[in-house]
Amino acid sequence: MSDPKPALALTPVPGRRRLVVEAAQAMEAKGYAGLYCPSTLGGMSLVEALAWNTKTMPFGITVAPIYARVPEDYAESAACIAEISGGRFRLGVGVSHGPTQERFQVAVGKPIADMRAFVGRYKEWTGAGDPAPITLAGMRPRMIKLASEVADGLVFANAALSKAAESLQILTEAQRRDDAFFIGCMTPTCISEDIEAAKAVHKRTLARYVQLPYYRAYWRENGYEEEMAEIDRLIDSGETAGIAGRLSDRWLDDVTLFGSASRVRERVEAWRDTGVKTPILVPSSAAGNQLKAVQEIFAAFD
Repeated sequence: MSDPKPALALTPVPGRRRLVVEAAQAMEAKGYAGLYCPSTLGGMSLVEALAWNTKTMPFGITVAPIYARVPEDYAESAACIAEISGGRFRLGVGVSHGPTQERFQVAVGKPIADMRAFVGRYKEWTGAGDPAPITLAGMRPRMIKLASEVADGLVFANAALSKAAESLQILTEAQRRDDAFFIGCMTPTCISEDIEAAKAVHKRTLARYVQLPYYRAYWRENGYEEEMAEIDRLIDSGETAGIAGRLSDRWLDDVTLFGSASRVRERVEAWRDTGVKTPILVPSSAAGNQLKAVQEIFAAFD
């Protein structure tokens, strides 16, 4: 194919971590744009492994919770990984969500102020070597504006394709044009000729995300008031088991990629047309696990 290949987001699942590293090596050989993993399940350990086991491919964390570690510790680790990898690593951070914060038993203040303070301390830390670029996870205007002011990039997750271009107008024109300013979007992806099976996979996955208040607020602001009101009702009534079945096809088509290989490739290009420089596919499969999904993506983009 002549079109550039996207990046992927892989999770280091226990028992398959070595296989994830091997998948990253295959991605590098095939010319994928990078591997960006979430912070869960040892993401920082995975990116260190990538520093040693890949040679040319960019990689990073997408959303490391700022309340999980102090900024100086992140700065030390990120600088080390960046140095080992020859500058291929970037650290992505976010404020995370209420359930995660409760699990960490952290004291949470005001997200924008906390993030501004975190980035300031991260960049001011000296003695660790050259700092790794830092990317902010943000979906709504205030966090996007903060990324424009203090960070080296922005990453969306589960964003609405229909509103992405508008959201990116908050960044400066120079940032939108500058290849050094990272603009990515993590999008759930399931490639299958059986479209209904692919949609069912996404509905099961995203049923968890729509229960998070931040995401519901974002989707409500972006044209899905009726859908989110129905989710509110199900949560309030304790009927959360029925959420997956109430997620509309209109909404699903806006925030995920599914269907045939050609359809997914076309939608990846639609994401690029919004100004997202690095589409990041989050692989799922209707016929297997994450590694099966990676093979399906390879088949689609090779």
